[in-house]
Amino acid sequence: MSFDLSAFLPYQLAVVSSRISRQFAERYKAEFGLTIPEWRVLAHLAQSDAVSVREIHARVDMDKSKVSRAAARLEAAGLIEKRENPGDRRLLDMRLTAKGRDLIARIVPIADAYQAELLAQLGPLSPGFRAGLQNLYEDP
Repeated sequence: MSFDLSAFLPYQLAVVSSRISRQFAERYKAEFGLTIPEWRVLAHLAQSDAVSVREIHARVDMDKSKVSRAAARLEAAGLIEKRENPGDRRLLDMRLTAKGRDLIARIVPIADAYQAELLAQLGPLSPGFRAGLQNLYEDP
């Protein structure tokens, strides 16, 4: 059998994804004390007016329990608030508070700088890589 795991695209993507996520997490954790699940919840809420745990779980590769625990910590820190969903009283919608929006405004430049570093590493391959990655991302 001649199978080279290190050349297997799904394996490469998983390893690189994990590495990039950890490296970025080191930056926002050092300054803001956030975990990866907390960052992902905040980032998704920054893109929407109100989002449920179920919706965040559907958008990211994260267990509902991790999303729920992250949301609970963010709520306790005053960064998000939960409200009853007007369309389905069984669901809670989450929204950023003013404090949460201020935190996101402070993290975005760090995220932008990190992304610029990654794109610089790719150099002239960056546009093709981004296009291919977007194609994989959008394909359900």
